[in-house]
Amino acid sequence: GYDSLEEYLKLKTDVFTDSEAYWAKVAERIDWFEKWTDVNKTNYHDAHIEWFTSGKLNASYNCIDRHIKNGLGEKTALIWQSNDVNVSKDVTYNELLVHVSQFANALKKANIQKGDRVCIYMQMIPEAIVAMLACARIGAPHSVVFGGFSADALLSRIQDADAKLVITADGGFRKGAPFALKPAVDDALKGKHNVAHV
Repeated sequence: GYDSLEEYLKLKTDVFTDSEAYWAKVAERIDWFEKWTDVNKTNYHDAHIEWFTSGKLNASYNCIDRHIKNGLGEKTALIWQSNDVNVSKDVTYNELLVHVSQFANALKKANIQKGDRVCIYMQMIPEAIVAMLACARIGAPHSVVFGGFSADALLSRIQDADAKLVITADGGFRKGAPFALKPAVDDALKGKHNVAHV
C-alpha cells in the first residue's frame, strides 16, 4: 500500500515523467539481497533491455519470509476454495514456509539445481503454489502447464522448456467429475525429452 493518496498520485504521475524514479520507488517495497546498480539499461539498437542491473532477490523469500520477519507468520497467506463450496483451506505464512521449504529440499534431493527447468502440470490447488514457490526458492525456473492440455501439448511445452523434472498429481476434479493428470504425463514422456524425474 501507499502511505497516502498524495503519494499514490505522485507515483502515478512519476511513471510518465520519470519512469526510472517510479520503478526505483516501487522496487523499494520488496526485499533485495543485493541492491541494483541501474534501474533500467536499454539499448534499442541491440534490442537489449535490462532491469535492476546486478540486483539479487528471491521471489519465494519476498512472498513468504519477509512477511514472517515482519510479524505476520500467523496471518493467512493463501485462501483456497475448491469447486465444492464445502471444501476450502486457509494456509498461514508459517505453514506455507514449512511446506515450501520441505518441497525445495525434495527438489534438491531430486538433483534439481539453480537454472534447471521444471514443468508443473497440476490443477489449481495449494500444492501447485507450494511447487512454484519451492522452484523459485532454489532458483529453478518453472513452467506451469494447464492441467486440461493433452499429452502432445504437454510434451511440446516440456521440450520447449527443456524441463528436467515434471511435477504433477494423480488427478483432480473438474466440474465435480474426476479427471486424470498422471496418465497424460506418462503418455507425454513417451516422446523425446530430458526429464529425469516425475
